[in-house]
Amino acid sequence: MTRPAERRGAGGAGRPGGPAPRGPASRGAASRGAAPAKVRIIGGDWKRTPLAVVDAPGLRPTPDRVRETLFNWLGQRLDGWRCLDLYAGTGALGLEAASRGAAKVVLVEREPRAVQALRDAQARLKADRVEIVQADATAWLGSARDRFDLVFLDPPFGGDALGRVLPRVVERVEPGGFVYVESDRALAPDAAPLAALPGVELRRADKAGQVHYHLLHLPPRPPGA
Repeated sequence: MTRPAERRGAGGAGRPGGPAPRGPASRGAASRGAAPAKVRIIGGDWKRTPLAVVDAPGLRPTPDRVRETLFNWLGQRLDGWRCLDLYAGTGALGLEAASRGAAKVVLVEREPRAVQALRDAQARLKADRVEIVQADATAWLGSARDRFDLVFLDPPFGGDALGRVLPRVVERVEPGGFVYVESDRALAPDAAPLAALPGVELRRADKAGQVHYHLLHLPPRPPGA
């Protein structure tokens, strides 16, 4: 999901480039035009289910084609994965992950109207593996103790939110896990914020409109560790 200033402007499969991955969904915004009134889940058990896009400043869902690309990178199923959608917005990323078999999905969103729309969708889908948290993303990270196989991260564009939050997100990801990042500029391994995260690999990247989207991979746990 994409917001301005504060916000940014959203189951066992194999891993990209290796054995079958673990999988995700999406948020963000690939264009700066008006947000659609609805988006839809594009795969899995809830395929074609519409999700409401509330009238909140800057709130824009990740387009279908970007989510389709992301799941092509990750694999189509996320069975058993634990996923976090940190700036959930419409929940298009997190609910997509749940639709594709994720064992647990946490949606963190602070906008009250968006939270209510998420709860309505959760009830309609009977999504008992989805947890919705109304909170500021940075504050929630400060108290979080759970670890995840996949995190969807689409923080506010136009500032340094990504640089501040990405290192804290990486701490909550299991070895061998993934972080999906949307930003208003391309990330490079030798530049901030990735340069300060040794071992984190920029696995895939692409661009849609003004939005750059990336898949980061954390190193697996060493044998015997």
